[in-house]
Amino acid sequence: MLRRPQPAASDVPESRQAPWDCDFLREQAYVLLICGALCGSSDNYVLKWGSPEDGLMPGIPSETNLAASPARVLPTAPQAATESYTELLAGEGDKSLANQYMSMLSSEPFKAISMKSAAEMPRQFPKLNISEVDEQVRLLAEKVFAKVLREEDSKDALSLFTVPEDCPIGQKEAKERELQKELAEQKSLETAKRKKSFKMIRSQSLSLQMPTQQDWKGPPTASPAISPATPVLPGATPLPVPAPYAVPEFQRVTISGDYCAGITVEDYEQAAKSLAKALMIREKYARLAYHRFPRTTAQYLGHRRLDTTPLEEGLPEDPYCLENAPPNLGYLVRMQGGILYVYDSKKMLERQEPHSLPYPDLETYTVDMSHILALITDGPTKTYCHRRLNFLESKFSLHEMLNEMSEFKELKSNPHRDFYNVRKVDTHIHAAACMNQKHLLRFIKHTYQTEPDRTVAEKRGRKITLRQVFDSLHMDPYDLTVDSLDVHAGRQTFHRFDKFNSKYNPVGASELRDLYLKTENYLGGEYFARMVKEVARELEESKYQYSEPRLSIYGRSPEEWPGLARWFIQNKVYSPHMRWVIQVPRIYDIFRLKKLLPSFGKMLENIFLPLFEATINPQDHRELHLFLKYVTGFDSVDDESKHSDHMFSDKSPSPDVWTSEQNPPYSYYLYYMYANIMVLNNLRRERGLSTFLFRPHCGEAGSITHLVSAFLTADNISHGLLLKKSPVLQYLYYLAQIPIAMSPLSNNSLFLEYSKNPLREFLHKGLHVSLSTDDPMQFHYTKEALMEEYAIAAQVWKLSTCDLCEIARNSVLQSGLSHQEKQKFLGQNYYKEGPEGNDIRKTNVAQIRMAFRYETLCNELSFLSDAMKSEEITALTN
Repeated sequence: MLRRPQPAASDVPESRQAPWDCDFLREQAYVLLICGALCGSSDNYVLKWGSPEDGLMPGIPSETNLAASPARVLPTAPQAATESYTELLAGEGDKSLANQYMSMLSSEPFKAISMKSAAEMPRQFPKLNISEVDEQVRLLAEKVFAKVLREEDSKDALSLFTVPEDCPIGQKEAKERELQKELAEQKSLETAKRKKSFKMIRSQSLSLQMPTQQDWKGPPTASPAISPATPVLPGATPLPVPAPYAVPEFQRVTISGDYCAGITVEDYEQAAKSLAKALMIREKYARLAYHRFPRTTAQYLGHRRLDTTPLEEGLPEDPYCLENAPPNLGYLVRMQGGILYVYDSKKMLERQEPHSLPYPDLETYTVDMSHILALITDGPTKTYCHRRLNFLESKFSLHEMLNEMSEFKELKSNPHRDFYNVRKVDTHIHAAACMNQKHLLRFIKHTYQTEPDRTVAEKRGRKITLRQVFDSLHMDPYDLTVDSLDVHAGRQTFHRFDKFNSKYNPVGASELRDLYLKTENYLGGEYFARMVKEVARELEESKYQYSEPRLSIYGRSPEEWPGLARWFIQNKVYSPHMRWVIQVPRIYDIFRLKKLLPSFGKMLENIFLPLFEATINPQDHRELHLFLKYVTGFDSVDDESKHSDHMFSDKSPSPDVWTSEQNPPYSYYLYYMYANIMVLNNLRRERGLSTFLFRPHCGEAGSITHLVSAFLTADNISHGLLLKKSPVLQYLYYLAQIPIAMSPLSNNSLFLEYSKNPLREFLHKGLHVSLSTDDPMQFHYTKEALMEEYAIAAQVWKLSTCDLCEIARNSVLQSGLSHQEKQKFLGQNYYKEGPEGNDIRKTNVAQIRMAFRYETLCNELSFLSDAMKSEEITALTN
């Protein structure tokens, strides 16, 4: 009954056999949805009902339980819920359908649930064909891309994604249309039935969802009370809340009555199902690349959570120790169509049978992207998301008004900890600008005073001293000031990214940039390393600040990686307060124009092939193998406002044949970077090595389609300003809790005035935002650039101490710091969501705030699950 016909194994290539797909998952879960138990199912699952008396674990098992046993057991349906659903299904006295349904539930196939272990589950990417896409979805996606390419007037171009906020006439007309639809629906008997089912489901969800004060506290020895940290699934076994995570009494905001008021039932159903599907797609991409996905959202979607936590290698006591590298495997690596394939032997290479490592093929990726593009242009979904986002902001304002003093009292009673001594991570900073302008000036003067006759460059076989470099520039370092250094951004760089890039050249001289801010030069990047180490020492002295600087790999040559690893080790750049991210500038067109690269495929090969070789044969690449232990992710950087004439689709040429001088579009870059990172992560996971996160710059400028691409491929993003222009994407980023590193001071000089920055708005709504500096050399004045960022935000937006500590906690969660470090800085249970994951003694974030955030997210997610449950109940009553 719960199966659908499956193609024979011979009809599906082994490399494409999928553990599940979103639609199939939902189809098979619907019967269980009716009883409030959301569950994912595929050929690996056998669905049965069970009870504690059967010797099976009730409820959704924890990660520990899953590791101990491959079985996952659905909870026994509670009697009260069963009776209410029986009454709903029976309607006006007709019990036949309800009796048949209850008979089905009591039948043998529903007695228990078992499942193959995670180790046996194939990790292959579900393949989709473009022919499976609804024609309307495809056309809408093409329309979005076409509008972007035509660069129409900004208001018209954005009308696809936004709702009329500043146009009273448009708002009035929209409200009148909605009113007419609601009046028509009121006369429909079918709508009345559906509203009745919604009311029944919603009342049950709210009764389980809204905790009493006793739910969040009580002695650990007491009988467990229902905890909002447990997913709101009827029948799930409640978990006790340990005493350290107790939540003081506070005032909650609840909404009663017809929660569909202002939006028709049809629109609500359509929006909820579409949003749930988008979240399922996001989860699929995150799961297979070992990116993070929130547990609460996954549980509401009904999926068993697989462990996607990046593996962490034990860091050696000596950070520069080249011993103890794993043995070589001798695998072969070849690039085909822009993707690197791994072969176990030469024989496998000849037979074209690669090692089984998942990645999304281009057609599948464009299909999934089309679904999200169609979603952001869907009228009912835009309206629904716009209303929910307005509600979230208003709800936080009410919470702040009612509980601000309670939160402050909680923080005052917290010993030792305050804003200054909670950990903060600069989640987005470029290494070449990690120092402020005064630091750079002081370093230049110091080197000239202490070693003016040192050979620092070689030109046409002639060696050049530091004194000769400055003589050729006709300047004396003694006369230099921060003004003449001219590295600080100002009003002249606003919407002028070309002028901003020139600020990386001190006094406008590329010779000084090569000498002081590069890792590859005559000195082996010594001066740059010394400055980075000085910045690291300042972080270590502050004790509570950490940083994730970006280092560049351009893809011009495969020797870039060994050179960067050599720079790191020989100059001893390691610091316990720094983790490194590799940024890849999107400047293929410049390299192609200079004949440095034959194709875009060669650029990808230069970026990723050395990493595969160091993973497969670490004994032969000891320096790079060691350096990768301190690299946490990849970034894609450059001016997003650059226009591309190419429309990305499944018909786009492969990187091997992209030989033109035109730069590929943003989505093209992201897809091929993500696909190779996914293959690499799965290979490294097999070897027990650390994995990488994809953390691109996104949403600072340019097209809204950039944020769609990042929604699929990125673990977290930097900037995200354009989310303000798309209510659908903004709401999806909220539901998926995608981390966003925001840099208001940087944006103020380049793209958006500080007062218009949406960071405060995003924080109030509950998006997972952190503060970062981007480029202290260009935007900051003090040596503590991150504290400068927090201080200005607090003053301009009147942020409370709890707000600042919440942002700081978010920054640690978003970062690539190790599991052990996060436990030390945030608490033993930091990976849990809600108050259970917050140790106020370490984070100084009020438990009241954490409870509010968690309950609000659960409430929003319950709207999606309620819509899916109601659809099946309505179908059974017809």
